[in-house]
Amino acid sequence: MADEVVLLDTWASMFGMRVRIALAEKGVKYEYKEEDLRNKSPLLLQMNPVHKKIPVLIHNGKPICESAIIVQYIDEVWKDKAPIMSSDPYERAQARFWVDYIDKKVYVTWRKMWLSKGEEHEAGKKELISIFKQLEETLGDKPFYGGDTFGFLDLGLIPFYSWFYTFETFGNFKMESECPKLMAWVKRCMQKETVSKTLPDEKKVYEHVLGMQKALGL
Repeated sequence: MADEVVLLDTWASMFGMRVRIALAEKGVKYEYKEEDLRNKSPLLLQMNPVHKKIPVLIHNGKPICESAIIVQYIDEVWKDKAPIMSSDPYERAQARFWVDYIDKKVYVTWRKMWLSKGEEHEAGKKELISIFKQLEETLGDKPFYGGDTFGFLDLGLIPFYSWFYTFETFGNFKMESECPKLMAWVKRCMQKETVSKTLPDEKKVYEHVLGMQKALGL
């Protein structure tokens, strides 16, 4: 039986981009369904009744939710091509730790900076930069977080690059000067077609955020 794979997602979601990169890495054909998060489809609410969030991967009618979990699922199901997770248990644990760190820190801190002014805005900006500096330190002198190969943590972080211009513009800083090694890593990741063809244009993301701001009446 042929696999039926559907992805419920929204184009600007860095979490959805993770899943799209993973599916591209594995060469999996799937149906993409764009969700309007202000008017969620009955299918999304049915498939993710707990969080009601994207992305959701529907594999032969069964839903898998939460991007990091979906990526690991994809790696386990389509295991004959382009391994995402390390074969070493310790390295797998470390990669999971840092993807969890990204999930708990980056978007929350960006929102704090975006939706505040004055001192709170400045504190949010400093915290966001410190998160990326910490991630840069974790990379060390390796070409990728996965060592010589693009792995789970690389896949977990690279979608945020499409939001860097937005972070920089709202925070008035430059990632190139704050985190040069991280930006060199970005360039290496962007040489992969599965990454460069998945990530949307950074200016388009910025326009999208301005639109969200307007919709929120900010």
